[in-house]
Amino acid sequence: MQEVKLDYGDGYMTVELPDSATVVRYGQTYTDPPGVVDPVEATRTALRNPLGFPPLRELGGADKKVVIGFPDRVKGGNQTNCHRRIAIPLIVEELLQGGTKIKNITLVCAIGLHRKNTLEEWYWYLGKEIVDRFWPDRLVNHDAEAPDLCDFGTDEMGNVVQCNRLMSEADLSIVLGHCAGNPYGGYSGGYKMIVTGLSGWRSIASHHCPSTMHRDDWLGASVHSHMRNQFKSIGQAMEKGINKKFFAVDAVIGQKSQILDVQAGDLEAVEKATWPLAGKRTDVFLDMEEPADILIMGLPRNFHYGPGMGTNPILMSLAVGGQLSRAWNAFREGGVIIAASVCDGWFNPNWFPSYEETYRALQKYCDPADFLVSEDAHRIATDIEYCFRYSNCHTYHPFHAMSMISGGSVTALRTAAAFMPGAKAPQYARGMGFIPTTTFEEAYERAQKIVGKNPRILCTPEAFSGGVGVHLHAKA
Repeated sequence: MQEVKLDYGDGYMTVELPDSATVVRYGQTYTDPPGVVDPVEATRTALRNPLGFPPLRELGGADKKVVIGFPDRVKGGNQTNCHRRIAIPLIVEELLQGGTKIKNITLVCAIGLHRKNTLEEWYWYLGKEIVDRFWPDRLVNHDAEAPDLCDFGTDEMGNVVQCNRLMSEADLSIVLGHCAGNPYGGYSGGYKMIVTGLSGWRSIASHHCPSTMHRDDWLGASVHSHMRNQFKSIGQAMEKGINKKFFAVDAVIGQKSQILDVQAGDLEAVEKATWPLAGKRTDVFLDMEEPADILIMGLPRNFHYGPGMGTNPILMSLAVGGQLSRAWNAFREGGVIIAASVCDGWFNPNWFPSYEETYRALQKYCDPADFLVSEDAHRIATDIEYCFRYSNCHTYHPFHAMSMISGGSVTALRTAAAFMPGAKAPQYARGMGFIPTTTFEEAYERAQKIVGKNPRILCTPEAFSGGVGVHLHAKA
């Protein structure tokens, strides 16, 4: 037997697994691709040799207004050499050398439906120098509820197309992205960055919904999915609506959000240039001849979207569904998930005020998909107080909870059972379709009654705390 520590709330749950279990850990099961780049030089080279554009400094000018969109606190790291800290000053430097006036450059935090970032958070992950240069008038948060949000109707696929007005009216629209493995459409960055970060909730509802996320091709986190096609379609419709191309600056990032490569220029060309290296980092092929019968993971209290993600039942379920997507190519349909979580019912109302009401409304419906098209869901998603708090009080948008239910409910559709050992408030686990158990041993014993004795086991103990996620594949 082998002893494994699973993330569990503010600490760990120690479990024993058969020696035959495949335990995925960075540095042991996989590492980042070899090779080191100087992040400053890689970024400067990309800005001076962009794909499908002239060099960045030639795109500026004395009277041109420039807007730079950048990812929020949710991903990308905060170390001194993280992509945002490196790229934004270099972009500004190139623009100034091309004659652009500093007063004509604005930074927009592309939050989508996430909470607006505070000044302190910007200091944390952008650094004092860049923040003090632009704050308060030219460092702003995107607002998916802004009354002046540009509405460009629908694209050829029927998706709603909306865009931040500052970006729309700029002479030059620049957007930073992180090319890293993501359950939503394969990778972050590229068209996904503008479509989810700089649009409104109705546009995001076009793809963060059951009709997209419950499809077969959503699982496995593929760039060939319907969701990825939606990202491209909406993104290109945004560019058509604003009558210009976005200038992208995307970094391929490693396990600890370090920069592995930088490409700049046309969004589609940047995607094609960054995805191969991102694939080498993201796609992990395991020493497994056949897919696993049981997928085991542990949830910390604080990760990704913020404090409470591992205890807020809706966010907790989304984390499990997302990891199921990442592991889909190494896990069999109809298998069993064991996800350790303290599940104590802490919703963190200061960040996620709409979530508890959303959870309670969901309990009235047999199928989450039925809830998501109900009047209850629409009422909460458009609630004036929740929307006001999103725009003014640094909280998540109320539709964010609906989008999380879409991804979280995938687990019940694709597995025979999902057990949650260690749940402190088991009613919340049951409310999201999990089976709570007092101990891991009980969950494992019950899982074997479903999949059989001597099951093939895949364990991802640090999936949410170990850094940027990976996509798992069996040899076959």
